[in-house]
Amino acid sequence: MKLLLVLLMCATSAFAGRFARWVNNYDQPFQFSCQNHQSILLISSKHDNRHEDRVWDFTCKDTFNGHGNCYWSDYVNDFDLPFDYTCPFGSVLSGVNSYHDNRREDRRFKFYCCSGNVAINRHCQWSGYMNDFDGLLTWVTPSDHYLAGISSYHDNRREDRRFRFYTCQK
Repeated sequence: MKLLLVLLMCATSAFAGRFARWVNNYDQPFQFSCQNHQSILLISSKHDNRHEDRVWDFTCKDTFNGHGNCYWSDYVNDFDLPFDYTCPFGSVLSGVNSYHDNRREDRRFKFYCCSGNVAINRHCQWSGYMNDFDGLLTWVTPSDHYLAGISSYHDNRREDRRFRFYTCQK
């Protein structure tokens, strides 16, 4: 019985800890950026039908040595419309900014792109769509690749987006 109680406490603690990492609450804006010299390695997102929105989490990885040049894009989409965004040639995606509109039940996005001492521009490729509507999204940058772009489209009936990712090598 003690073992069962300990296992239950550990599972509950791990579950609660995971959701404490979301960078936003449903229907709330967020701005996330990696530390200097890093790019986004992992993207997690969970959709909620009651809010018709997603919460987001990001993990970063070391990407450049030395000082890099970074900037925020303008908004890359209007509500309910698709977008295909890639950082300028040779740079990587190091941050995301977004806000939600309850009337349209969608988000607009900005991206933070950084370049460094070595251009990231070889063997670039798009992934397939990595989530279903209303489903979990968990995507990890393939080894020896770096995230350089994101593409998405919205479905008004499901009030959600699907996402795919563009990666390149140094």
